Amino acid sequence: MDNIKNGYSEESIQILEGLDAVRKRPGMYIGSTDQRGLHQLVWEIMDNSIDEALSGFGDEIRLTIKSDNSVIIEDFGRGLPYKKHQSGLYTTEVIFNMLHSGGKFSEASGYKVSGGLHGVGAAVVNALSLFLEVTIYRDNYIHQQRFSDGGKKIGPLKNLGATKKRGTVVWFKPDPKVFSTTLFNYDYIKERMKESAFLIPNLKMVLNDERNNQKEVFQYERGIVEFVEYLSKGKSFDEVKRLSGTYQARKEHTISIETAVSFTSSYQENIISFVNNVRTKDGGTHETGFKSALTRAFNDYARKYGFLKEKDNNIEGVDLREGITAVLSLRIPESILEFEGQTKSKLGTPEARAAMENVIYDQFTYYLEENVDFANNLIKRANDAYKAREAARKARLEARSDRKRNKREVSLSGKLTPATSKDNTITELFLVEGDSAGGSAKQGRNRVFQAILPLRGKVINSERVNLDALLKNEEINTIIHAIGADFGEEFNIEKCNYSKIIIMTDADDDGAHIQVLLLTFFFRYMKPLIENGRLFIANPPLYKITKGRGKNENIFYAWDEEELKKHTEKNQVTIQRFKGLGEMNFEQLWETTMNPKTRTLIQVLIEDEGEAEKKVSTLMGSQVMPRRDWIEQNVDFETDDDFIVKEHSYE
Repeated sequence: MDNIKNGYSEESIQILEGLDAVRKRPGMYIGSTDQRGLHQLVWEIMDNSIDEALSGFGDEIRLTIKSDNSVIIEDFGRGLPYKKHQSGLYTTEVIFNMLHSGGKFSEASGYKVSGGLHGVGAAVVNALSLFLEVTIYRDNYIHQQRFSDGGKKIGPLKNLGATKKRGTVVWFKPDPKVFSTTLFNYDYIKERMKESAFLIPNLKMVLNDERNNQKEVFQYERGIVEFVEYLSKGKSFDEVKRLSGTYQARKEHTISIETAVSFTSSYQENIISFVNNVRTKDGGTHETGFKSALTRAFNDYARKYGFLKEKDNNIEGVDLREGITAVLSLRIPESILEFEGQTKSKLGTPEARAAMENVIYDQFTYYLEENVDFANNLIKRANDAYKAREAARKARLEARSDRKRNKREVSLSGKLTPATSKDNTITELFLVEGDSAGGSAKQGRNRVFQAILPLRGKVINSERVNLDALLKNEEINTIIHAIGADFGEEFNIEKCNYSKIIIMTDADDDGAHIQVLLLTFFFRYMKPLIENGRLFIANPPLYKITKGRGKNENIFYAWDEEELKKHTEKNQVTIQRFKGLGEMNFEQLWETTMNPKTRTLIQVLIEDEGEAEKKVSTLMGSQVMPRRDWIEQNVDFETDDDFIVKEHSYE
């Protein structure tokens, strides 16, 4: 009786048939329904085309973004099967309208390796699209079938006539009722296609955007060696080493390994890994095996030639890998391939660790023996890295000890104005440029959940210094203490004191410079803040517009020239240009920039880690020429403004 009253009864239990489950809970299948999930649809279809290329069928893939934000992906592989399936349905209906169906479960399919594992990708794209149309060139004929309304409406399979072509074309348009945005990002897709071209030598990837007539072609003869050179741009780097081989995982399964490695002038480690061309951004067993192999080979070499005594501790991998840029690309047979989750961000295959440990250990040992100068320089680098890390460790311990002795004093030398609430699910930390703006922010804030940290001194460029020098910078030290979650490899997002870290600087060149310096620090030493969506940039207005006087006075704010024009056309107004945050009184700062109900925040995201790595290295690194090249390509100095950045994003 109680169940009937509260509305929970046998009738409440639903069985979701077909693709209904995908539309009901899309995040389970594509991770989210924001821009990331939107682009996951592209990856699901494109990965199928890449699997054809991996298996030796077709050497070109074309992707077109149509003017209506639909997408067409074309390959020149074998063409999808289309005839009647044993289920009684056409095979196209099985592939695009049934979950956990596909050709990659069968040993006879020709897919020795593939990125598609769960058999849900194509069906998920169909489920979340207004329409999906597949055109197949196979058996000297063209066949086409169209699905609409998330796969609910199924058109007939049509024979469109004869052809000599081979391949598959998939055209789909995401459903705006599912996604928060259906606007595809050209740069995001470009970088993914560029990555794929790097990973399969001589594969031609063609990107065409009909919205603005952009077109680019990516094709690389030397594969991931060129990938490492691309990632290392902006740093000085030594010869790119190619370490590769095969490993017999079981009697019938062979894992193929290809890596490219360079040691750069950077202080950061940058390892990017792929399995069957799928980016494993959260690492996994292959990255663990790679790191273990390098460390073991290096320590064996150091002991063999007297750099380490038997009683000495091993040189730690973290010191050896300082400045490393590496791309790992594995080909793993489908039958032993294990990803964690549908989005395939982490490899779980146990054999991958053993494969990397064996192949990379042998290859790196041989390279050290054949390149004595390199090996000796690497030992010196590792020792320098160890000393810097030890100095940083001692500084960290001293800071912790200081906090325990006098927490309030470290309360950050009186700089931090804390929030009264200790609930880190609602608290916010504003990093504010200058004492003047800091004073206004302290007065204007909501003291319950908003903390203010004025930045008085220069923020160091963390891209150009080691840990020891970084921690000697007072502003960086203060930020670390205020956030309370440590930094670097020991950073723990669970200990973060705030739900949001908000950078609030003046809308001028100096403010932009401070933003970039802080973004570089967070990217290098507190990356989980960005990955978990906790880092933001405040967006203060540029103008205050006053209409009328006295009781008839009305105040408006404009964030750009276009908004200013709207308020000033046909009106007599007084305009005040805010040159800095300090020119606002605390009420204005609260109303425009700090009040959660009225403010606009820019969220900092990493959409493509490889591209982010390259840009940070180029713009903030010690190499002058790559930075100069970027500026010349992206900044227009021949305008009325001081300069205009042609392409700008915080992603």
